[in-house]
Amino acid sequence: MTTPLLDVDDVYKAFGEERVLRGVSFEMDAGDVDVIVGGSGSGKSTLLRCINRLVEVDAGAIYLDGDEVTAPGYDVNALRRRVGMVFQDFNLFAHLTARENVTLGLRRVRGFSTSEARERADEELQQVGLLPQADSYPAELSGGQKQRVGIARALAMDPEIVLFDEPTSALDPELIGEVLRVMRDLVDRGMTMLVVSHEMGFARSAATDVLFLDGGKIAEKGPPEQVFERPRRERTREFLRRFTEAER
Repeated sequence: MTTPLLDVDDVYKAFGEERVLRGVSFEMDAGDVDVIVGGSGSGKSTLLRCINRLVEVDAGAIYLDGDEVTAPGYDVNALRRRVGMVFQDFNLFAHLTARENVTLGLRRVRGFSTSEARERADEELQQVGLLPQADSYPAELSGGQKQRVGIARALAMDPEIVLFDEPTSALDPELIGEVLRVMRDLVDRGMTMLVVSHEMGFARSAATDVLFLDGGKIAEKGPPEQVFERPRRERTREFLRRFTEAER
């Protein structure tokens, strides 16, 4: 039996009296693209933040290629080298150029020299179509360009998996397509991706599995054609119906 790349095992998380994650378990293999959908407050973003330890789990464990990354003493910097993160609000440093935002982690976390970091940053900015804007500051970039810088920053660390936390939710409709095109290119390149998103078209066409998170639990998990066309649970059918109606 092969070891899954990502193994989330019975994870719980609460903030005070609010129980956000209640026994979440799933696995991903290398090259999988799993898309998490669910209503507001269902625990989607918290789950991603637990995986890369921006918040700590209360119970359960998370394994990356067999290593328990939630174990006491596990090096968080080592985890950040292995797990990339793309945030919905970009999380770029306003006082740094696009290139400098990408090089920062390379120098501080991976120990690259300035010239090595610059070369790697330019390679990733080229991949997302932003090398001409390498010397621009975030305030000079559109929302779609900022998000592509965020993707380049995550990819520059050469991660084993990239987490996307609603990467298009802060974008104007006309800018969503440019970010989704970059993400589809990553799918074609075989990148392992765990994506929280309401972009159902992306989920239908790109996902290995779709996970419906409801009330802090995975209510349904399966291939897109099964979840969208033949959901096993009435709660899934209700969510998809209401979401589709809201998009009209």
